[in-house]
Amino acid sequence: MLSGFDGLRFTHWQAEIRDDGIVVLALDRRDSPVNAMSQDVLLELGDIVERLAIDPPRGVVIRSAKAAGFIAGADLKEFQEFDRRGTVNDAIRRGQSTYQKLAELPCPTVAAIHGHCLGGGTELALACRYRVASNDPSTRIGLPETQLGIFPGWGGSARLPRLVGAPAAMDMMLTGRTLSASAARGIGLVDKVAAPAVLVDAAVSLLQSGVTRPFKQRVTAWATNTWLARRILAPQMVKQVARKARKDQYPAPYALISTWERSGGSGIQARLDAERRAVVKLAGGPTARNLIRIFFLTERLKGLGGKDAGIRHVHVVGAGVMGGDIAAWAAYKGFDVTLQDREQRFIDPAMARAQALFEKKVKDPAKRPEVAARLKADLAGEGVARADLVIEAIIENPEAKRELYQSLEPRMKADALLTSNTSSIPLVELREHIARPAQFAGLHYFNPVAQMPLVEIIHHDRMAPETAQRLAAFCKALGKFPVPVAGTPGFLVNRVLFPYMLEAATAYAEGIPGPVIDRAAVKFGMPMGPIELLDTVGLDVAASVGRELAPFLGLQIPAALATVEAGRRGKKDGQGIYKWENGRAVKPEVARDYQAPSDLEDRLILPLLNEAVACLHDGVVADADLLDAGVIFGTGFAPFRGGPIQHIRATGADALVDKLRTLQARHGDRFAPRPGWDMPVLREPIA
Repeated sequence: MLSGFDGLRFTHWQAEIRDDGIVVLALDRRDSPVNAMSQDVLLELGDIVERLAIDPPRGVVIRSAKAAGFIAGADLKEFQEFDRRGTVNDAIRRGQSTYQKLAELPCPTVAAIHGHCLGGGTELALACRYRVASNDPSTRIGLPETQLGIFPGWGGSARLPRLVGAPAAMDMMLTGRTLSASAARGIGLVDKVAAPAVLVDAAVSLLQSGVTRPFKQRVTAWATNTWLARRILAPQMVKQVARKARKDQYPAPYALISTWERSGGSGIQARLDAERRAVVKLAGGPTARNLIRIFFLTERLKGLGGKDAGIRHVHVVGAGVMGGDIAAWAAYKGFDVTLQDREQRFIDPAMARAQALFEKKVKDPAKRPEVAARLKADLAGEGVARADLVIEAIIENPEAKRELYQSLEPRMKADALLTSNTSSIPLVELREHIARPAQFAGLHYFNPVAQMPLVEIIHHDRMAPETAQRLAAFCKALGKFPVPVAGTPGFLVNRVLFPYMLEAATAYAEGIPGPVIDRAAVKFGMPMGPIELLDTVGLDVAASVGRELAPFLGLQIPAALATVEAGRRGKKDGQGIYKWENGRAVKPEVARDYQAPSDLEDRLILPLLNEAVACLHDGVVADADLLDAGVIFGTGFAPFRGGPIQHIRATGADALVDKLRTLQARHGDRFAPRPGWDMPVLREPIA
């Protein structure tokens, strides 16, 4: 039996032939810490499956030989190369063919899933007859391809709806969310859940006994893929997607729905062919190319932090919205945290918000007391002496910050780091009288702390390299992306964002309705309009940033930001430019016949692009990729456009300079092209 394996050695796969005639295939991709489905891995699997088809065993178990997880998906670096060569169609056809051969084996097959199982890994599991998953918290199963501008192309979109029913399958693919083992079992994606130590035994047992799927699952799988069901469900799915993404900006979800609607009732080969054609078309578009590029930018940011920052205890001074939420997030992520302010009445609301965060994030109620215990109110500031990291998050006033540092630093441990959450003040203004400037830095979070993924690590010329490394590792432990930036006014994100928000405020002062301004920005691809954003961050905060940045950038602050009335600071007061109810802006109606100025979008977006170029020219960040990453993750800048610099390359730097000069002639010198538009990096071919 299985003579085809005699004397064979595999590069990436290990084959064990058990005494009971079951073959266990373990993937251990050579020279890689995680398993990804490269073409070499795929071709080798194809050879193995062909041999198994010739002399079928009693069954086949597919597992991972790596502790890191099952399979992380397809090799995206290879995918980018296929795109450059124009061979994406061949690569997808090869994957589909290999998985289909696996699905057609005359013996039962089971995927034994432990750890991450994503994309091409989940599609491999779907090509097996059965699936068993470990109950370990690290086990997450998903098809996140729509987040990369495509959708599952190795049979995932063809098989999943027929297994679990169209509603559950499409929800999983359209959102890109991952499921725990129990949740996957709940929808019928996984047939059995077992402890990691007995996962292979459970898989073998499943092979030997088989499984009869619940009647409800079988009926749902059939009924929701009929012609009538697809005609009814597809338009509903489109409406749901349209609430979150425009078709011209993010075409993948719409293409997935359309492909399923047209071919979901066909045979497997017709479904695979339709899937392949749609994915190939998406892969060649700018959205997929930009979103895949962003994926690699996130990997670069994750790599900036080391494994251990040597930080265990964090002391935060300032229990306002930012300071309190910084403290709560650090406690949630496992750090011991003390939170200090001038009076207990300032600390109490922050502690209450922290409890709300823990209730939302810590799903197991039994574990919440342990998490909550890591955060302690500290009116007297006793935690300063124990802290490895002190974060100052008080008002944006240089004198107040310097005075605080003089009281903090003498009480700090010799190797502790002192940081400021300042949003705009240059660090050279803050480091005066600091005894250990090498251990002083900026650590700029964004609001809301729990949602915004970026933290700027602000450098200055007397900061030690190891300080930057420790802070990057700390950010990594928080689950945040660290971006190193120079300590000039506004740093990167606020410096780029401020001209955009200021122009929005100027347009509003000219009489252009706020909702019209917001719609223009959202149409471009921003996550929310700039008027709503001003209210969200707080008109008082925007004004304080403006006082620091406007002189530096040579800009004028309109009256709406120059004087902020008490009780009308925006969302936090329930009233700003807009009225706020239940956390949502109540925007006034705009007359139907109102015509927005034809240059409104350019007025909003070009100042942002102009300042991004100036930041790159001035060396605020090391390179264009870091700038794009920082602005995307710090402002939500339209991800499908790939970031400001990528958008400039795609649109054409010279064409944008011409537009700036047109706006300059029409609206004033604030639109004058900033230094740097002649940099060769702006004219590089689109990656």
